[in-house]
Amino acid sequence: MSKKSMMTKTIFAITNRELSNILIGRKGGKTTIMIIDKLLSKPYNANELSKLLHLDYKTITHHIDIIYEHNYVEREELENCILYYPSNKLFNCLDEYNLIKKFLETDK
Repeated sequence: MSKKSMMTKTIFAITNRELSNILIGRKGGKTTIMIIDKLLSKPYNANELSKLLHLDYKTITHHIDIIYEHNYVEREELENCILYYPSNKLFNCLDEYNLIKKFLETDK
């Protein structure tokens, strides 16, 4: 199967338009994926993510705000920080999330 036909098959298997718009339809979708991947391993605050991913704090908070607004992450306010972690909504669409990741990796 050619690379192009594999990409086409993958993109048509994605039915979650909201998630695909967030990750494919935006210029920063790959950055959002890096953040989500980290949060799938354990909860982090924005400062920790900034250091782990070597990205500006404002970049991290911008992407987290988008996925939080669409309910793909939840947050817990502690005394001195806010921890972010995947929501049930994200866990319920992990198959499609992984398809989108695969599509973006193939699209190099």
